[in-house]
Amino acid sequence: MAGYQRADAEAAAELVRQLSPVLFRFFASDLATRAFAEDLLQECWLRIHKSRHTYLPGEPLLPWVFAIARHTRVDAFQRRRRIESHELAIEGCDHCAAPPDAESGDLSRLLERLPESQREVILMLKVAGMTLEEVAGSTSSTVGSVKQKAHRAYRKLRQILEQSASERARP
Repeated sequence: MAGYQRADAEAAAELVRQLSPVLFRFFASDLATRAFAEDLLQECWLRIHKSRHTYLPGEPLLPWVFAIARHTRVDAFQRRRRIESHELAIEGCDHCAAPPDAESGDLSRLLERLPESQREVILMLKVAGMTLEEVAGSTSSTVGSVKQKAHRAYRKLRQILEQSASERARP
């Protein structure tokens, strides 16, 4: 990152090569399409580029990068909600959109049922492989708060899976 700040093209290319897969998984884990995740990845790199001067050399890089990624994702969801709030709901069309199927075991659909703050912590910890300290830095919270959100998310996911299993077991 320090090389990138000094306009070293090789350092910038290496940074993009190493971080893009992790960032893409962060964006793609709970989004509808690959194209949308790719758009968010590109927007995130633009934001990183514009704010690269704010990175303090010697400080951990991942919390700084994931703070930008988190804001990129939150902004995109807020934009999407504003757009959707202006659209008219289709009524009486039961076959138009199927509800999410938690029984499929699809992680992203299970995670959709968590509150945003808990989903975000799980994605950073388990998908991006960040440490508790890095997640705390990225979310501007304490390690204790991150642990609490993760614990609540695990408990909620366990309840969802147990409920799903008991519903399938019923004749």
